[in-house]
Formats: sequence, structure tokens, C-alpha cells
Amino acid sequence: MTAERDPSATTDPVQVGGQVGLPGGSHGTTAALTFVGTATTVLELGSFTILTDPNFLHRGQRAYLGKGLWSRRLTDPALEIEDLPKLDAVVLSHLHGDHFDRVARRRLDRRPPVLTTPDAARRLADWGFDTQPLTDWQQHVLGDDGESLTVTAVPGIHARGMMGALLPPVMGSVIEHRVGDQVRHRVYVSGDTLTGDHLDAVRRRFPDIDTAVVHLGGTRVLFHTVTMDADQGVDFLGRIRPDQTIPVHHSDYGVFRSPLGDFVTKARRAGHSGIRVVKPGERAELRPDTGA
Repeated sequence: MTAERDPSATTDPVQVGGQVGLPGGSHGTTAALTFVGTATTVLELGSFTILTDPNFLHRGQRAYLGKGLWSRRLTDPALEIEDLPKLDAVVLSHLHGDHFDRVARRRLDRRPPVLTTPDAARRLADWGFDTQPLTDWQQHVLGDDGESLTVTAVPGIHARGMMGALLPPVMGSVIEHRVGDQVRHRVYVSGDTLTGDHLDAVRRRFPDIDTAVVHLGGTRVLFHTVTMDADQGVDFLGRIRPDQTIPVHHSDYGVFRSPLGDFVTKARRAGHSGIRVVKPGERAELRPDTGA
């Protein structure tokens, strides 16, 4: 499946070199996200640094989606793997070429644990990565009683019906940063899920999401939508009700058919505040921004 959008229509990433890292001040109060591109982000929560869905292919290279399908990347990543800070873990929604690519397979440090689905963990372990498979609602904890990071796998649905059987299992992740017994920041990384009742279960368990990192794009594969488009994204916000929302996974491949601007317009029209568009290479402090 080839990309059909014009690369010149995308926004060139802002190159920030090796400037990603913890800011000055107390690690316990740090909460920031650097957007690399696609669904790849660097999350800084206290003294912990997490990489999500590492996609470091360059413009013009193909991401392989399985079953003979592929899409050509339209952008360059804002960072290279060598620019990344020291990582405590990698959180991976699922094993597709636009989420964990051949560049990551060759050059990513294999020592930080990759928290992902059992299906993806088996393959990554064969490649020499330290993996931690998680099923729905299972948790992995980093740190100690003084400061900790808890990652909880939450349900995701990549597709329904026959297409669901063709695509790999996916997971979302709720990441909670604690200092002592106090939750300092709670991030929900949606993963490549469609909207639906499974999100209501996430809301019941985690009613207070500070930041939602939402995978959008309205990805179309074999005439099926397999990631949230603008309307589904708005439904996601209505179900989860995060304090702030950072959209990702929206402009990097030709199979992404739902423009980011449609989501922003419809979300704000529906009364959802706190929509924060972070440009590739930009580092955003994760603080509520209800005036957006």
C-alpha cells in the first residue's frame, strides 16, 4: 500500500539535536513530552525517561505493515536514535513498521525493557531485546518506594471483524509517576486503538488522566479504518475526559487519511479544551492548559 499524499504538504520537523533531557530543578516535578514524529515521543516523568513507539525511518523509506502491505514515510524524524537520552524503558503499542522499525531494531539500546504485548515481546526477545510482555491490566513498576513509575497495559482494538484477525494485538498504556504515595502525573498513551466501550473500562479504572497522547490519523488499510479519525478522536475525549490532549500519529504516512486540523476543529467545537498540538522536535511541559 503506497503513500498518496504529497510530502511537500507536511510540516518539516524542527531539528533539536541532542537537546532532549531533563530540565533543571527537581526531578520529582518534571513532566514533559518531546514529539519525534509518528507515535514516537520521549516522555520525562520525574527522574524517568520513556520512549514510545520508536519509528526512525526517514522520508521516502517504507514502513512494512505485514501481509505484504507497506506505506512510504513522508517526513523525517525530529531526532535520531543517537540523540536520545538514557532510557529507563520503551513502551510499544504493537509491532508494526511505523511503530518499531528496522532502524530501531538495528540501533536501539537493547537493555531498557520494552513493555508491549506478548505477541510483540516474543519477536523482540528473538532480536535480543529485554522485553516485558503485558496483557490487559497487567502492570510493570520501575523505581522504588521513594519514586516510581507504573505502566499499566489497557485494552486496545486495532480493527474489528475480519480485519481485526489480520492485524497484530495492540495495547494502550497508562503511565503513573509517583513520588512517595502521591501521583504526580498520569499519562494515557492510547496506542493504535479505535474508539469503543473498552475505553469506558479505562475511564472507570483511571478517572483522572492528566495527559492523553492520542494516536489519530484515520489510517486506512484495505478499505478499513484501523486508527481513530477525527470523529473517533472526539469520541475518545468524551469517554476519557483528559485534562489535556496531545495528538500524535497523524501526518507521517500516506495511509493516514484524517487530517490533524479536522480533529482539532471538531474537538474544540465539541467543547474539549486542553488540545495541545506539539510540533516534531518540540518539547512540551505537561501541565494543564485549559485555555487552549
